[in-house]
Amino acid sequence: MNAYAGTGSLLRLAARRDRIQLPIWILASAGLMSAGTSAVASEFPTEESRVTALKGAGSSAAVLLMRGVPVGTDLGALVNFRNLATILVVVALMNTFLVVRHTRQNEETGRAELIGAGAVGRHAPLTAALLLAALADVVFGLVMTGTIMSSGLAAEGALAFGAACTVTGLAFAGIAAVAAQLFQGARAANGLAATIVGVAYLVRGVGDAIGERAADGIQVVSAWPTWVSPLGWGELARPYGDERWWVLALPLALAAACVIASFVLVDRRDLGAGLIPDRPGPPSGTRSLLSPLGLAWRLNRGSAIGWVLGGFVFGLAIGSLGKAVKDALGTNEGVIDMMEGLAGGGGGPDLVKMFFAAMMNTFGALAAGYVIQALLRLRSEEAGGTAEGLLATAVSRTRWIASHVVVTVIGAAAMLALAGAGAGITDALAGGNVGIGTLALAGLAQLPGALVVAGFVVLVFGALPRLSVALAWAALVVSIACGLLGDLFGLPQSVRDVSPFTHVPAIPAVDPEALPLLALTGVAVALTAAGMALFRRRDLST
Repeated sequence: MNAYAGTGSLLRLAARRDRIQLPIWILASAGLMSAGTSAVASEFPTEESRVTALKGAGSSAAVLLMRGVPVGTDLGALVNFRNLATILVVVALMNTFLVVRHTRQNEETGRAELIGAGAVGRHAPLTAALLLAALADVVFGLVMTGTIMSSGLAAEGALAFGAACTVTGLAFAGIAAVAAQLFQGARAANGLAATIVGVAYLVRGVGDAIGERAADGIQVVSAWPTWVSPLGWGELARPYGDERWWVLALPLALAAACVIASFVLVDRRDLGAGLIPDRPGPPSGTRSLLSPLGLAWRLNRGSAIGWVLGGFVFGLAIGSLGKAVKDALGTNEGVIDMMEGLAGGGGGPDLVKMFFAAMMNTFGALAAGYVIQALLRLRSEEAGGTAEGLLATAVSRTRWIASHVVVTVIGAAAMLALAGAGAGITDALAGGNVGIGTLALAGLAQLPGALVVAGFVVLVFGALPRLSVALAWAALVVSIACGLLGDLFGLPQSVRDVSPFTHVPAIPAVDPEALPLLALTGVAVALTAAGMALFRRRDLST
């Protein structure tokens, strides 16, 4: 049989499965891009205002780490500076989840075995997933180009922006295809690919932060780390600057290499197996596994420890930048306004504290990502059939969900506290005076916002189990877009209020307030209780 037999049918099936998810990814990104373009045009209508903002940004390692490098002073260049880094992360994650969903997840759930019983070649599932990713990336790039051009900006820069999105997506589709061959579980494959996205973002940020400033004090030439980051290549194409189209060949080359490697690897393993085998378990279990709480901890232990350690390391890296922000910028109004936006629109005269408040918002978003991943274990256990065996014992449905919620909340709290403490440690070592305890408290203040997201995950799991994965991750995207990036995109306050992170006090830039945190916690408890009640009233679903 031809190794690619049935590819067309599987492509149509995959497209039908993603007929809701992919349009949401693409249209939501287009909406953010449109809002961001309008916000830049209204906030910086003159050349002088843009020069002031970009001179401050080019002097700040922290801003360059988060936003990328300025490539000019016209309106298109500022739109590129404020939006490209975020949009590239979105398209990278879209491809990561798409490819793993249609490859490794199908094998893990048994769908691939059922499909393979028909006239389907060995390479057809992987080929169909990659073709769908390529089509989605082309549409994504075209939509981005059209959105920018509809704002009246130059076509060449818009084409470069859209092309950067497309080829970056292709690169991460290839990376996800390789990750799907390595592990037996979709969670592990998604975790590896998403980690690569995070590392690529950090490496790109470091390369931009240590780059060489031009004589005009605005443009920055990225250092070598940006050149080794797949997320840096799209930026290095310099849309609305001196466009360098040849750089876009780098992500295409990476995509081609990863695709070839994934096809080689798929022939070297059995269906359902991974090239990295799971470790055998101990010969006997501990007594803690006899309780739902102990079992939930055992199932989530590895990922929880990884998220906590990752948060701590990220905090250490961020803390070292606090004093540098103050030394480099002083009272630059352009950067103060930008930092205030990243901090959620709140803040005061202390630029360093506003910087840390903005970073605490980022930690809160990471914690929300962790709670989504951890609580979606409920859905995978249900779909895989293991929950049915557990619930056939004396364990109630409420107790089963509650055990996962407790473990998740503890993990999120530990991650946020250690991330804040890590930032405080390196800030103190660099000569800052914000305080370890203050930043640890600022990190913990983000917990109620993450808990609201957790409550929403439990709610959709109880009400719409088949859509719970898509809705949970969509909630994270909405929370980040409306909350963390709402001010930068110029969204109205009514839209920004949709995100729980909008209501978290911007500590340490402002004094702590108990009322909004208690209100968020109450909403989280109500959502969780509603999800538990709905789960008790429905049948188990595979």
